[in-house]
Amino acid sequence: MTLPTDGTGQPPISPALLLMMLGRQLRDRADAELRRQGLTMRHFSALGHLAHQPGLSYSELARRDGITAQSMQSTLLQLQEMGAVERRTAPGRGRTADLQVTASGHELLNRCRAVLNDVDKSLREAVGADMADRMAMATLEALTAFSES
Repeated sequence: MTLPTDGTGQPPISPALLLMMLGRQLRDRADAELRRQGLTMRHFSALGHLAHQPGLSYSELARRDGITAQSMQSTLLQLQEMGAVERRTAPGRGRTADLQVTASGHELLNRCRAVLNDVDKSLREAVGADMADRMAMATLEALTAFSES
């Protein structure tokens, strides 16, 4: 199936714009549910990165999320206050923080993953499982191509 075209041979709406619109709706659904649980996508992302690779620095976590190190420090401070992340080194200028996800943090991460699973389920219900899988594969191919260029 292809998008219909206008008189110039171009689709009447940009595929990139459609993907951005869909991404926004999916993100809004996830954000709303995470907020109900007192969490954010930044919390989810930081916990996921630290669970996968303990000991990442504030700067590295910030780079992975595309935010400033100061914003990431604020996010991690919130996670520390929740008992989800533990700093195993003393704070100090120029020191690398040894940040670890606690057992409570792993529970929070599982709650975040459940939210994402619910959003996946709503997408599958909206377009069908086969289409959702094809969309995921096409998106992964595009992400890979963009990262290589």
